[in-house]
Amino acid sequence: MFLLLALYAMGGTTLAGVFIVAALTAGYTTAQPIIWAAVAGFIVALPVVWVVNRKLRG
Repeated sequence: MFLLLALYAMGGTTLAGVFIVAALTAGYTTAQPIIWAAVAGFIVALPVVWVVNRKLRG
């Protein structure tokens, strides 16, 4: 469980940052699209981190 939480802490913030940069590059410079991009990054990180955790645990 600790590994999953540690991976989510890193993966969630990384994917949220990637989504925010993508939103800013697409020209969305107001607060609402940036917040939605961050939320989407954290949501997308859940299944990604779950799969990575299963692969690392074996």
